[in-house]
Amino acid sequence: MVPDAISQRGGDFCRIYQRDWGWYCVLGARGRVCRGNRANQNISGETAEIQVRNVVSRAEQLKRGVHLEYLTILWNLIEGGVAIGSGAAAGSIALVGFGVDSLIETSSGGVLLWRIQAERRGHDADALEKTASRLVGVCFLLLAAYVAADSIKTLLTHEKPQRTIVGMAVCVISIFVMPWLALSKRKLAKELNSSALAADSAQTSFCAYLSGIVLGGLALNALFQWWWADPIAALIMCPIIWKEGWKGLEGQRCAGCQ
Repeated sequence: MVPDAISQRGGDFCRIYQRDWGWYCVLGARGRVCRGNRANQNISGETAEIQVRNVVSRAEQLKRGVHLEYLTILWNLIEGGVAIGSGAAAGSIALVGFGVDSLIETSSGGVLLWRIQAERRGHDADALEKTASRLVGVCFLLLAAYVAADSIKTLLTHEKPQRTIVGMAVCVISIFVMPWLALSKRKLAKELNSSALAADSAQTSFCAYLSGIVLGGLALNALFQWWWADPIAALIMCPIIWKEGWKGLEGQRCAGCQ
């Protein structure tokens, strides 16, 4: 089948085909399908070139999103495993809770990876966005519920954070890694106009905050025996996390993505 238009950018190419309902683009050697506008219009000249550039640009943005989510999943699996292992060895509920948070963050990253890959295969972006937003919202609610339950349990049992070098090292690294990941996702969310990705970036930010809370709790307990600082700070964050979860379930668009 001979394409109605063709363009190449950044080593990739796009073949455009005209149909009654509009047009669609077959991108790259692997044949990923990208739908165009559904208006009944002919493609020619400058209009076709602009549309091709928009499609290819979005494909490149989606590819960046895949890389970010793979990195998020990989780091959280490592972080969660180390935190749970070191926390269990040291008897630290705070570290174990932080590890569970990392696994929840992994689930959120998996949801976004599915959403991005599905759009790259040509599925409708709006339908994917609604489903992904709700699933990420569920991850937020699970995170809020776990943090609240873990913090209350810590306060009731007077569980003091134990000193563990490995656990503290993971928290320190997370404080630097997670904000960078969150910022990268937030920028990409604006480019893609994706509230689901923006919510995922917020959850990544919460992971960084929890890293600081756990690290601060360990430090305050070691210096001043303030064992309650960690669970109190975590409880303060719970309403914020819960609110973000409800926004995701209701399918609300984030203001920063408009």
